Amino acid sequence: MWVEGTNQEIQGYKNNRVKEILTWIAIFLTVGLLRLVFYWMPHWMVMCTHDRCPLNLAEVVLLLDQYEQWFASRIENVTSDGTKVLVISPPQVEYRKPLSVTQDLPLLNNRIHQKEDALPESLSFKIYRENSITRYFVTKKVKYIWDYNGGRFHKLVGLEDGVSCSYFHQVKGLSYEEQIIRRILYGINSIGIHVTPIITLLVKEVLSPFYIFQVFSCTLWFSSEYYYYAGCIVLISVISVTLTIYQTRKMQRALRNTIQSSSIVTVCRGNDEYADISSEDLVPGDVIEIPRNGCIMQCDAVLVTGNCIVNESMLTGESVPVTKTPLPNPKVTREDSTVHFNTKDHARHILFCGTHIIQTRYYGGQRVRAVVFRTEYASDIIKRSLDLVTIAVPPALPAALTVGIVFAQRRLKRQLIYCISPRSINVCGTINTVCFDKTGTLTEEGLDIKAVVPTSKNKFETEIFDMRRVPKGHLQVAMATCHSLTIIDGVLSGDPLELIMFDAIGWELEEPGPEETRFDMICPTIVRPKLPDILQNGVTNDSYMTAAEEIGIVRQFTFSSSLQRMSVIVRKLGGKVFELYTKGAPEMVASLCRPETVPSDFQEILMGYTQHGYRVLAIAYKSLPEKLKYAKAQRIQREQVEKGLEFLGLLVMENRLKPTTGAVIKQLRDANIRTVMVTGDNMLTALSVARECGMVDVEESIILVQAYPPQEGDIRQDAQIEYIYTNHTENTVTGSFNKYKDTRLKMGNSRHYCFAVTGKSWDVLRQHFPDILPKIVCKGTVFARMSPDQKAQLIEHLQNIGYYVAMCGDGANDCGALKAAHAGISLSEAEASVASPFTSKSPNISCVPTVIREGRAALVTSFGIFKYMACYSLTQFVSVLILYWISNNLTDFEFLYIDLILLTTLSVTFGWTGPYHKLVKEPPLVSLISLGPVLSLVLHMFIQTGVQIYYYFTVQQQPWFIEYVDNADDDYTSHSNAAVFLCSIYQYVILALVFSKGKPYRNTIFTNPLFLGNLVICLTLNVWLTVYPTEPVANFFNLDILPNMSYRCIFLGVAGVNFFLSLFLEMFILDSKFITKTCQDFIDRKCCSSDKQSYMALEKELENDSNWPPATASETGLAQAFQRMDSAFRSLNSQDDTASLLSNESSETASLRSTGSQRYSIGQHYSNHVPETDKLVKYQDVKLDMNEGTFNLTFEDDEYQPPQNMTKL
Repeated sequence: MWVEGTNQEIQGYKNNRVKEILTWIAIFLTVGLLRLVFYWMPHWMVMCTHDRCPLNLAEVVLLLDQYEQWFASRIENVTSDGTKVLVISPPQVEYRKPLSVTQDLPLLNNRIHQKEDALPESLSFKIYRENSITRYFVTKKVKYIWDYNGGRFHKLVGLEDGVSCSYFHQVKGLSYEEQIIRRILYGINSIGIHVTPIITLLVKEVLSPFYIFQVFSCTLWFSSEYYYYAGCIVLISVISVTLTIYQTRKMQRALRNTIQSSSIVTVCRGNDEYADISSEDLVPGDVIEIPRNGCIMQCDAVLVTGNCIVNESMLTGESVPVTKTPLPNPKVTREDSTVHFNTKDHARHILFCGTHIIQTRYYGGQRVRAVVFRTEYASDIIKRSLDLVTIAVPPALPAALTVGIVFAQRRLKRQLIYCISPRSINVCGTINTVCFDKTGTLTEEGLDIKAVVPTSKNKFETEIFDMRRVPKGHLQVAMATCHSLTIIDGVLSGDPLELIMFDAIGWELEEPGPEETRFDMICPTIVRPKLPDILQNGVTNDSYMTAAEEIGIVRQFTFSSSLQRMSVIVRKLGGKVFELYTKGAPEMVASLCRPETVPSDFQEILMGYTQHGYRVLAIAYKSLPEKLKYAKAQRIQREQVEKGLEFLGLLVMENRLKPTTGAVIKQLRDANIRTVMVTGDNMLTALSVARECGMVDVEESIILVQAYPPQEGDIRQDAQIEYIYTNHTENTVTGSFNKYKDTRLKMGNSRHYCFAVTGKSWDVLRQHFPDILPKIVCKGTVFARMSPDQKAQLIEHLQNIGYYVAMCGDGANDCGALKAAHAGISLSEAEASVASPFTSKSPNISCVPTVIREGRAALVTSFGIFKYMACYSLTQFVSVLILYWISNNLTDFEFLYIDLILLTTLSVTFGWTGPYHKLVKEPPLVSLISLGPVLSLVLHMFIQTGVQIYYYFTVQQQPWFIEYVDNADDDYTSHSNAAVFLCSIYQYVILALVFSKGKPYRNTIFTNPLFLGNLVICLTLNVWLTVYPTEPVANFFNLDILPNMSYRCIFLGVAGVNFFLSLFLEMFILDSKFITKTCQDFIDRKCCSSDKQSYMALEKELENDSNWPPATASETGLAQAFQRMDSAFRSLNSQDDTASLLSNESSETASLRSTGSQRYSIGQHYSNHVPETDKLVKYQDVKLDMNEGTFNLTFEDDEYQPPQNMTKL
């Protein structure tokens, strides 16, 4: 009922007046401090004022999520007219123990939609009608309805799950009364962005722990008569709160104006009656009409009639429009009528909220209709001791730590890299692994046609590289007609692959206009060759006009991911018969062709192209029977015509690397940052791109990891894993038909290898080989055919073994991985940017090194500022502690000078320094609680404390020294005060300069003019206060001027010594890798070392283990490797699940979908499954063919009967 896989507990509570009164008395006695605690911990408030009770009696519920976080929600009661009421005596039911929301609950999707009078009805609706009062609560923007029968709460859902596909075709629209009922339950169809009142924002901001500490500090300072200093802090805090409230209100208003939108929609009220309503009034089950001129979708709806051309760039990042087709009706197509609607499986039929409907396609006066299935629903000694606490923990620390992040964010913005999560910038400084998507990230979005390979007489002909030289015939017609392109605002639009194919042959497309379709006539789309310019200018050519052809596209069978193909029925102008053209996955198309038309070297040629990373489509043709008429062609099922085709050839396309890809990958690898490819494309293409961009070294061998699930049946077999050694390098081209030779790898003692894994193997490894998976993840470089969920899983496994992972990708498929990574970098300005902290407007991966360099600079800046602030606090703490020894202290204006003039300006300009231009191999420290920072603080404080103690005692030895006498007026003017103060002000400048390090992560301070100028100004002021302060200035600071000029000048000399000591310590001792590594190794030996970087241990283990991984097959070429990985009998019951035609590159199952007859060795191929007694017949001719994804085996020797267990292979 909650997030799938979670286990959250729910507890009911009822108000107890006595406990509530006692609680408020305690709040009064603690002067509101207890209420402040309850504000931070609201569930404590509920427990202290309420009693546990059954859920049916509850007024408030507490929910405990999987992260052990509590959430309190008040139960509301609503009547049939939407009025909220207070129920005095609810019906009694038996008491239940705290129940798990996901435990013992029936599947909501099976109960939420029941059928009454042929219409599904929500369980919530049934409850609503049977009871005059509906109980519910809302948490995390989700509503939960009380089930009176089951005695528990159910999540309110729409029609997105558990509904039959046939329902959407049966629904005729909701009546006005039914819509009102559903609206009360679901609320308005709008994302409610609440603009918080100013007074509420003020209370929330002031009650944050930071400002509570500020209030405590200022109260203490005022009581200690630090009026000026405390007043300045109050003023700064007020300004800070005011700016924060202003910015929050501004962002809330901007967000509301951006998100909230409504429009007028036309809904069906049943009986073909339509009414216009506001989109905010839409509820699940409404039948809406899609305007012919398009619109912005205000809800999620299922298309049931007509076609829509939709711009889904805000979801996928793709600017190319897509065509949405009606949801298939199982009853019409004679499929199983119990097929349930699923948002993932039926995404091609869903109009998603926020997408732009560019155009609708319809016939005659037919309305384009869709069914809404989801809407948007949520004493003095004590005071002085406390004073030391406020000094040791500076109130300005949180603000100072964000300075470097803010400046880094601004620098990124100047480079068109936008960050919506500034705290992620520091995390980028720790990145040591970057995962890349392939298409659109490493490679160009668009495809270029490399060649067309036609066939003639069952043989491949020479490649044609100029598409305008494709000979007239069926192959040219197929390229001109087999697509789903359309004209939008005068511009040809559609799938980019089809656009490239159509543009390449130089044809033009014409669609029927309103005049042609006004009388309900079905007019086809026409394609024809473009006329030469001379003809367009009025010159005629009879021979050309005779040769020119017009072809009508009569019927489209849209692309199906399960069928891996699309087809069209066309007829030439004046032609007597219809023709069918099909294009799709080569193995699929070849399986639909007559065997005698498929070249015998089909698999060899295909593997050669795919091994080089090219995208390959096959094209086929069929002349339909002459008796097939126009009307029947519109109704005929594709299964009836997509068979017995004639193979025409291959269309080869290449997806080039982006110009910056290779240089960026090299830059990252030179910096010891691991690069990984995780893509939904096939393995061969991914390996080719990985090798080409340098992600896989030339001398690096590739081990294909193939895992097989357990086999059930007569002979049970456990899950297996194979490691296939291969060398995927640039192959040699020989012969006129591009026959690629397999390159063999001589296996030796080299341990320089990487793993390549497919999505199917990934699932098997996670389920059956969890102990091996960390090793695979540690050495894996290419992960292909990965689904969005699998991409996110890979990121999580990399993190589990200690990697700090960044993900760079685009489109909706990468959103899960972008969100799971430590730092997500999106190359899309659409929805992916919401899931990722960083969005780059530059459509290439050059932003990745930039983000990492800025992250390293920001991380080093934050560490430097933290150390500076810590040393500042401890330095001031030592100064005050020394003066406390003689009942003295720093004066009010001395505090102001240190905190406002020195600390604030230095800490703010500290972070202005930009990143170093080069990525270095050694990453920065990732933890403050480590040897380096801790040792730095301790040793620097020894120096600063020693210098202050030196001045404290030396000033007392001077002949003019006057000892301080405590007085009632708290006048701290004295020589001791002056000595300690003048000594410390140099230390603040010295520490800022020492901690502001330059390369290898930041530029030098000479590139930061603000910080450099600030240092000069602060140092000048310090020298002026030390050497020659004027009388008014000395009185202002309550500073006792030291009478001896020579002694005052000594301050400058000692300050210089202090500087060189601190600089030597930081640069030559603390930055020495030998010293720090020796100390760290000693600590690791004496203490239990952490296992946070377990990948280092894995790498060392794999390097020393020469027997792992075991070679299942060695010295094999890549083609043979895939034949071994995807053997025929391994995949008889599997089906390639390709997301779209664009991403459907040739499958690796070359051996599986071979056409014609091939000879297989039973003993060789099935030795793991066939008993020895079944190997009597060594060879048999096995013919493999495929129809609609089903493989049929026929043995040419009728006398041979295969063993029974062979069907399970």
